[in-house]
Amino acid sequence: MSMKKVALTGNIGCGKSTVAGIFREMGAYTIDADKVIRSFYRKGHPVYHKVLEEFGEEILSEDGSIDRKKLADLVFSDRKKLRVLEGITHTALYEELERLFSELPEDSVVVVEASLLIEKGTYKNYDRTVVVYAPYEVCKERALKRGFSEEDFERRWRSQMPIEEKVKYADFVINNSDGIERTREQVREVFERIREDP
Repeated sequence: MSMKKVALTGNIGCGKSTVAGIFREMGAYTIDADKVIRSFYRKGHPVYHKVLEEFGEEILSEDGSIDRKKLADLVFSDRKKLRVLEGITHTALYEELERLFSELPEDSVVVVEASLLIEKGTYKNYDRTVVVYAPYEVCKERALKRGFSEEDFERRWRSQMPIEEKVKYADFVINNSDGIERTREQVREVFERIREDP
């Protein structure tokens, strides 16, 4: 079996990380694209310098690292700035993903968890696309519990494609609004089908 690359996406608060964790329990390798991007913001990384050059020192925290909250406040209120930031981070992300893929066994199932795979069109680089679905109210409640402010949640929700639109791109949809056991059953089924795919 050759490597199967799976795009895992959904909107803020839908439970992508929970689903990724279940895939990992079942034997898939998982990569969290947001975590990879966060690692670029550490002092000294080439991306750190590019972002600083572009957005200035007001995005820094006291220890000199990039304050992601300040950066988010800046870019989520200005689409042009958001596009510039994505241009910088996503190019570096694609290079890093290729490097990570090359280190994995040939026959692995690799699940890449990321928010904007469909918006950016990069889901096309994967063998299968899995969309995690949960309705707006459920997503909002989860995000607020995780510490997002209502305003921050709304801003991020609006910057993403409507979830009802996203599911149209999916090879598999996992409905994550009926409790963890039901979600686990769906993930198991999807994982087995992906492994059996020619």
